[in-house]
Amino acid sequence: MKIILLADVKALGKKGEIVEVSQGYARNALLPKKLGVEATSANLNSLKLLKKHEEKVAAENLEAAQEFKKEIETWKVEVKIKTGEGGKVFGSVSTKEVADAAEKQYGKKIDKKKMELDVPIKSLGNYDVKIKLHPEVVATMQVHVSEK
Repeated sequence: MKIILLADVKALGKKGEIVEVSQGYARNALLPKKLGVEATSANLNSLKLLKKHEEKVAAENLEAAQEFKKEIETWKVEVKIKTGEGGKVFGSVSTKEVADAAEKQYGKKIDKKKMELDVPIKSLGNYDVKIKLHPEVVATMQVHVSEK
C-alpha cells in the first residue's frame, strides 16, 4: 500500500515522501496516528501543491534574508562596557549585549543565537560579528565597543 508521510517516521522516511508499506502497518499504525495518508490521486495532488507552496515560501524567506543582510551591513552598533584602569574590560561582551544594543539603536530584533563571535570581545575597539540569517545568507555587522 502506498502512503504519503505527514511526519518523519524513523526507519521509514521523511515528511512528504511516498513510501510502500504493508496494509496492516498502514491501517494499524500510520493512519490512526496521523503519520500518513493513503496515496490517492487527490492526496498526491495536494502534496504537489503543498511542495510548490513550500518552495515559494523558501524563496521569499531567502529574498527577505538577503534584503536584511544589506541593511545589517550598513549598521555600526555601539556597545558601551564598564572598564577599569588603563581601559581594561571587566569580563567580555556577549552576543546578548550586542543583540540588545542593535535593537535599541536600530529597532530591529536579532536573535543572539544566530550571532557568531570569532574571538571573544574582551577589549575596546571595532569588531565584525557574523550573523547567520538563513542557511545560505550570512551578514557581517560592525560592532564598536567603547567605555561607559
